[in-house]
Amino acid sequence: MHFTFKYAPLALALLFPVGVPSALADDKAAAAAVTSEDGKYFDAEGSPTFKIAEDGTVDWYTYSGYRRFNSECFVCHGADGAGSSFAPVLADSLKVLTYGEFLQIVAEGRKNLAAGKESVMPSFGDNKNVYCYLDDIYVYLRARAVGDLPRGRPAKKEEKPQAAKDHETSCMGG
Repeated sequence: MHFTFKYAPLALALLFPVGVPSALADDKAAAAAVTSEDGKYFDAEGSPTFKIAEDGTVDWYTYSGYRRFNSECFVCHGADGAGSSFAPVLADSLKVLTYGEFLQIVAEGRKNLAAGKESVMPSFGDNKNVYCYLDDIYVYLRARAVGDLPRGRPAKKEEKPQAAKDHETSCMGG
C-alpha cells in the first residue's frame, strides 16, 4: 500500500523536532537571491526570497512581510514567528515547507492531529491583509528561518518599489 502525505515536509519536522535532515532544510545557500525584478528577489528555483545588505538594510518585501506578519499572524505564531503554546515556530516550519506548501496552508488552512492534540490553522484565503502580501510574509519568515534576520523590526529598509505600490492598489481594490 502506498501513502502520499500532502504535508510530508511538516510531518518530517514533527518526526525530527531537534533538527531537520539537512537534505530537506532550506538554508542560506538555497535562499540566496540570484535574480531580481522590480525590487523583488528570487532564488535559483524561482521562489521569492529576501536580500539583506551588509549594513542590515532589508529589501522592501522583507520589511513589508515583517509588518504584515506582526499585524495578522503573531497572535497565534508569536512575535517574529517564534511560536506560542498553540501554534508552531514558523521560523522553523519555513525550513521544511516549500513556497507552494506555504501558500496552500495559508490560503486553505488545515487541521493537524498529533499526540492526541488537534491544532487548526484557519484559512486566510479571503483576508486581503494576508493574501495580498503572501510573498512578503513568506520572504520575511524565510529570512528568519535561515538565520539571516534577527528578531525585531528591521532597522533599515529599501524604498517601496513602484511595482509593490501597483500590486497593493490592484489587490486591495484601490
